[in-house]
Amino acid sequence: MRFAFLLALLFTQAARLAPAADEPPALPNGWKLEEQPADPKATKIVLIAGSSYYKAGEHEYVAGITVLADLLKQTPGVAPVIAIDWPTNPETLKGAKAVVFLFDGGDKHGILKGEKGNRLAEIGKLLDGGAGFVQLHQTADYPKDLGDRARALVGGAWEAKHSLRAHWVSEFKDFPEHPVTRGVTPFTIDDGYLWKLKFVPEMKGVTPLLRTVNPKSKDDPKANDAIISWAYDRPEGGRSFVFTGGHLHKSFAEEGYRRFLTNGVLWAAGVDVPKDGAPVKLDAADLPRYLAKPPAKKEK
Repeated sequence: MRFAFLLALLFTQAARLAPAADEPPALPNGWKLEEQPADPKATKIVLIAGSSYYKAGEHEYVAGITVLADLLKQTPGVAPVIAIDWPTNPETLKGAKAVVFLFDGGDKHGILKGEKGNRLAEIGKLLDGGAGFVQLHQTADYPKDLGDRARALVGGAWEAKHSLRAHWVSEFKDFPEHPVTRGVTPFTIDDGYLWKLKFVPEMKGVTPLLRTVNPKSKDDPKANDAIISWAYDRPEGGRSFVFTGGHLHKSFAEEGYRRFLTNGVLWAAGVDVPKDGAPVKLDAADLPRYLAKPPAKKEK
C-alpha cells in the first residue's frame, strides 16, 4: 500500500512539473501566443510564423515575426498578434486588417496544411473583405497548380522549372516613390532571393519596389525577372506586399531593411505610412535574444 501511495504521489508531482500538452510555446521578448488586442479599435495585424528549425539565424521564422511585431507596435494604434504555424483560436483572424506569412514554401507551404484547401479558403475569404496580405521569403513559392490562385492574391508567384532562387549580397539604394519606401535608407544585405517570378498579365496592379539579380548571371537588373519585392493593388480591393528575401535574421540590424518591411506591412493593412517612414527602433545587439535554441539532437 505504501509503495502504491508513493508511486501515485510521484506521478502526481511529475504531472505538475511537466508542461501541459496544449501549453503554447514560449515566444521571445515577452510576447504571448495569439493574444488578442486590448483595444477593439486597434488595427489588428496577424503574423504567422512557421515552427520548423533550419539553422541558427537562418529561416528563424518565429524570431523574424517577433522582431516585426516589436517594430509594428511602435506605430500608434497598431496591434500585432502572433500565431505559430496557423491560428488555433477562431478569434485570431477575425477582424484582421492584414495577415503576414513567414514560413516554408513549395510542397511544405503552410497554407497547404490542415484540412485540404481549408486554409487557402480562409485567407481568401479574409482578403475578399479587403484585408491586406504580406508574404515574406519562401511563402512566395506555391505548388504550380496553385500559381494562378496565388497571383490573384499577391500579383506574382514562384514556380518550379521557371523561377530561380540563390544567395548573394545586394545593395539597395534607389527606391521608387511609394508609401512602402518612405524614409527607407540604403541597406546592404546578404540574402536568399526568389526571382524570375511569374506575374499577373501586363503586371496590372503590380508596383515593383526592389530589383536585384544574381551577380553570376547575365540577367538584366532592370527587367521584371529581377523583381524581388513589390506592392500589389488587388483588382477587387485590398493590398498585398511581397518580399522574397528574409533568409537571415541579422538583416534586421539594417535600419533601411527594418523600415522597408515595416512600411510594407502597414501599407498592406491600410495604415497611413508617415512621410519619414514608420518608427523602427531596435538595438542590433538585442537580435540574438529572439533566436530559438537548436532542438536537441536525437540519439542514434
